Amino acid sequence: MKGTEHFKQTIKAFLDNKAASDELFAQSYHKPHKNIDDCVTYVLNWVQSTGCSGFSDDEIYGQCIHFFDEDNIDIGKEIQCKVVVNHHIELTEEEKAEARQNAIRQYQDEEIQKMKNRKKAKPAQTQTIVAPTLFDF
Repeated sequence: MKGTEHFKQTIKAFLDNKAASDELFAQSYHKPHKNIDDCVTYVLNWVQSTGCSGFSDDEIYGQCIHFFDEDNIDIGKEIQCKVVVNHHIELTEEEKAEARQNAIRQYQDEEIQKMKNRKKAKPAQTQTIVAPTLFDF
């Protein structure tokens, strides 16, 4: 299995939760000849066989469940690839407030630095250069 470790951990977390809430699936999930690495290899081969490159979570999780439910399933060859897991992270209210305060503090620091730089920069002295006209010759 050469998929990303995050993909593997995401699938494992889903299957662990599914096994905890579904006794029938828990029996399939704990079969001695089944493991997460083979499951990921099976899913990657299935994805490659479809010719598509993007799938919903339910499609991938469905294939994982199928892998554990079936006893005689061909997992295919290991595939060297990179897998992108796109998950939205929910922040708690405390985390949101902390991030907001950090952003305000950073903005204030930047503005203070700009004001300090303005004070240091002296305005350039302008010299008026008078060009001679034709009448000056």
